[in-house]
Amino acid sequence: MPIFTPAARNSLLRATRLCAMTALLSVAMLATAAAPRKQPAVGELPPDALGKDRDGIEQTVGMHRGKVVIVTFWASWCGPCRRELPVLGKFQSVVGKDHLEIIAVNVKEPRSDYNAVVRANKDIALTWVHDASGATSARYGVEALPNMFIIDREGRVAHVHRGYSEEQIKVFVREIADLLPPEVLQRPAGG
Repeated sequence: MPIFTPAARNSLLRATRLCAMTALLSVAMLATAAAPRKQPAVGELPPDALGKDRDGIEQTVGMHRGKVVIVTFWASWCGPCRRELPVLGKFQSVVGKDHLEIIAVNVKEPRSDYNAVVRANKDIALTWVHDASGATSARYGVEALPNMFIIDREGRVAHVHRGYSEEQIKVFVREIADLLPPEVLQRPAGG
């Protein structure tokens, strides 16, 4: 049986405790990283940071306070996303950027795939953001695409949608129209 001096025994105990604490910390960090994030719910403030747009400007929800903001998460491989983007672009052009800001956040794709979709939709007046790392989509708890958050003029989540279909267009239009100032709805189309 080995005999340890008190100093050696204390050193061994410290090393054992350090190993145990490191192991527990590693398990806790993995559990936190693997845990799905909760999506912001209706009435809550959404995560503010969205990422940089094509001009390198950091986009935040807060910088558009006073407008209705739509944050939609998409990918090039997602057919429903590709059908949704032109519809949102048309809505953006009809309402205008004074009262509505639509931010299309690309989720975890290579820049080349993101750029190909943006170039193919160059006439769509959306604010395009590339979330290559997935950090923004993770903060929003996005697990399926498309995933849309409609944010009211005070900066709170008003509606959340997952998926897309032609039937949902009327629902989107009504929800957004209900959030816009009355004078926007009374002006002539395209005005």
